[in-house]
Amino acid sequence: MSSTITPIAIPSTPRLFPAAPMPLQPFDFHTPTRVMFGPGTLNRLGELARELGATRALLVTDPGLEAAGHPQRAQDSLKHAGLEVFVFDDVEENPTSKHVEVGVRFAKPLNINLIVSVGGGSSMDCAKGINFILTNGGTMSDYKGFGKAKKPMLPSIGVPTTAGTGSEAQSYALIADEKSHLKMACGDRKVAFATAILDPEVTVTQPIKVTALTGIDALSHAVESYVTTRRNPVSQMFAREAWKLLEVNLEKVLHNPTDLEARGAMQMGAFLAGTAIENSMLGVCHSCANPLTAHYGITHGLAIGVMLPHVIHFNARTVPHLYEDLIEEAGLQNGHVEHAAETLAQHIVRLMRLAHLPTTLSSCGVSRGILPLLAEEAAQQWTARFNPRPVTEADILRIFEAAL
Repeated sequence: MSSTITPIAIPSTPRLFPAAPMPLQPFDFHTPTRVMFGPGTLNRLGELARELGATRALLVTDPGLEAAGHPQRAQDSLKHAGLEVFVFDDVEENPTSKHVEVGVRFAKPLNINLIVSVGGGSSMDCAKGINFILTNGGTMSDYKGFGKAKKPMLPSIGVPTTAGTGSEAQSYALIADEKSHLKMACGDRKVAFATAILDPEVTVTQPIKVTALTGIDALSHAVESYVTTRRNPVSQMFAREAWKLLEVNLEKVLHNPTDLEARGAMQMGAFLAGTAIENSMLGVCHSCANPLTAHYGITHGLAIGVMLPHVIHFNARTVPHLYEDLIEEAGLQNGHVEHAAETLAQHIVRLMRLAHLPTTLSSCGVSRGILPLLAEEAAQQWTARFNPRPVTEADILRIFEAAL
């Protein structure tokens, strides 16, 4: 018998699984927070607090939510579970180190063993800031960066009432310096919420403008985290799924604010985008937005929405294939990768107009003369270093000029 092996003829056919565009790079992906999602889950807050061994809780919220009744529901759930509850509601939009200091003074004599935040990103970031100082001392500037808290921190629970910042999924607190108003990113694994409660019912009471602004912010998180230099396959998976949920459902909730299913999708999208940020950071769009808020008081989501199309244009030469991924997910294919960035940018502009939001800096009251100062401050923001296309102060100035 012949021992010759006859080779099998393999027909020339297209590859079933195309080759990866680049080798996978090493990465470290981390998700620190348990998630409970579903309508009515706010009612389980007390139960979850008891699971963490809590007996005395600091409830951090803002006074604007009292009319909706969400802090009261949270307080009732905690009390029903046998906890003593102390409410700190002196939180404002874009919290500064001063808000944190006031919260720490309020909490110090209370001997609390749990922090609960009910509110938007401002309340959640302030709660994290309080946790830093209450447990580790010092001032917020001591924790700028990551991993600088040396002592244990209190367990915490986050209940987002907006679908926006994704702070409930992150181990960072964004706190503005009281004097300069520049935002400090203060991160530590220990400050991340032990549990996040995603209850879409609490987002239905948002004014439509808040829905739009927070939704645009969440959408930008998906877009920016998908293309940063720190992106990895897992963070991109979260960002892409966030984009799919947010892009279609933002329109739905703007047309029908009581659509609970769409509200839930927005809330989950914001959480997934926050998880992507936790592992891949953001880009120069957020660097540009922060000085606009500091100097003009422009709401963060509005600043983001105005700047994002121009940042997409700037990055187009570096990551057009990634922008093409996103427009394909949104059903906006145009068949030309070189046009992907323009299609995506125009889609963001369309969503802004759908929400009746201004789309230029000049319509927000920004003057040309301040642009060099805004560019200088934006270049100092930490997120700029993760932008997929290296960016200089001169580049940022040109981006601002394009947005004017």
